[in-house]
Amino acid sequence: MGEVVERFPLFPLGIVLLPTEIVPLHIFEERYKLMIRECLDSGDEFGIVWLSGDGLREVGCTAGVSEVLKELEDGRMNILVGGGRPFRLLRRIDDMPYPAGDVEMLEDTADEMAAAAAAASLAELTSETHERYADLVELVTDERPSPEDLEHLDAYGMAATIEFDAAPKQELLELRSERERLVQVRDLFVATMKRIAEAEEAGELARSNGRIRIG
Repeated sequence: MGEVVERFPLFPLGIVLLPTEIVPLHIFEERYKLMIRECLDSGDEFGIVWLSGDGLREVGCTAGVSEVLKELEDGRMNILVGGGRPFRLLRRIDDMPYPAGDVEMLEDTADEMAAAAAAASLAELTSETHERYADLVELVTDERPSPEDLEHLDAYGMAATIEFDAAPKQELLELRSERERLVQVRDLFVATMKRIAEAEEAGELARSNGRIRIG
């Protein structure tokens, strides 16, 4: 079992935060103004948990305030938070002025790195996923990341720069193997590029009244 943190502040939201991801938050409810103020004063983290249509998910991500963009006299704030570590909610705590719970910090399984062959296979998968990520970035921005830009990016680091729906991000957050995460983000990159190509093709067909232009 991983490290257990008791009475950990929680922020249920309609988003999924990934490790290394930076997201803006607008803090306006009294309980969350109090929670964020306490975290700012102490330097402690809080947890963001996806409040989906099916209810509160068990796996979330720790978050730290990286910057206060604006703070009003009534305590409302615009802040930037950065994702830290995945955790599992063990039980809810109801006697605090804001949502909280006992949580277990989650670690990756280490069996995939036990043999040199497995490590080599992971390196190949990482390289392939970097290429698909670079393909997608180039498709969207017309600029391809350099090998140096990609060198230290893991699955979380790549996914954190792309806007995906909450459901696949939650699946990624719950995976406890970098190999599985790389496979998922690689497939997401490929699927996203396919959807972009199909949308562009549909736009061309619409502009040509349904006739396909060759040459």
